[in-house]
Amino acid sequence: MFEYFQLMQEPGMAFLRNALLVGLMGSVAFGITGTFVVVKKISYSAGAISHGMLAGIGAALFMQSRGLAWAGPLLGAGVSAMAAALLIGAIHQLSDQREDTAIGMVWAVGMAVGLLFIARTNGYVDPMSYLFGNILLVSRADVWRVAGLSAGLILTAVLFYRKLLAVCFDRRYAEIRGISVTGYYYLLLLMTAATTALLVHVVGIVMVIALLTLPVAAAGLFARKLWMMMVLSILFCLVANVIGLVVSFQADLPSGPVIILVAAVLFLLAGFARGLRRLFRSAAKA
Repeated sequence: MFEYFQLMQEPGMAFLRNALLVGLMGSVAFGITGTFVVVKKISYSAGAISHGMLAGIGAALFMQSRGLAWAGPLLGAGVSAMAAALLIGAIHQLSDQREDTAIGMVWAVGMAVGLLFIARTNGYVDPMSYLFGNILLVSRADVWRVAGLSAGLILTAVLFYRKLLAVCFDRRYAEIRGISVTGYYYLLLLMTAATTALLVHVVGIVMVIALLTLPVAAAGLFARKLWMMMVLSILFCLVANVIGLVVSFQADLPSGPVIILVAAVLFLLAGFARGLRRLFRSAAKA
């Protein structure tokens, strides 16, 4: 670990600094958005948004391979993620179809369309970095984008905390209080879309849902309030990102899978710690 931080200070190792900064600031975005995703029970919707995003990435890469330099993968990811979020929200609110069927459709069709576009790029790009992530590829511009996303999510969580709390935990109470449940549901979906689109480099499309849920699941074992869960989620996610980044760099392993495995280990350790605490309390009462 110390070797990584020593190398990071060298002038030619800016990519290491960028990776660490994105991991730190991305933890804020994952912690805030992931908390709402878990308590609102829209994890599968978040998964569909992230996987459907490949359609936009593939279309953008195809257009770039044909000479349209302005069609960047980030633009494609953002547009398709937002479109998937709005589509899922509309189906949830207006359609008689089963919601899980609609989510599965967006999930599968988005992946299929994206892979077909990428196949027509004639080897212009390797899709692996988008599917499984490579945090070492982030640029300084990515750092600023993630910083802006985190700042926006913090502001949103502060301004609409009580209303989002009511919508997530008690829909009927929120409706009685005159809160626009539908509007805030769409807001949560769009927050999820923005988070997945801007943080696709960290763990990739396939595993981004794990980083949205595992740190929150670990935090939920200890937190009694929503804001406490957010703070603990950010801390767990931060630890997973930093340790996963360092281990993957030193062991020459893909960063995304290592970060996810570290997050999973943290969740298991949190569960074990909670079990021990309950055991000690039971023994003390006896």
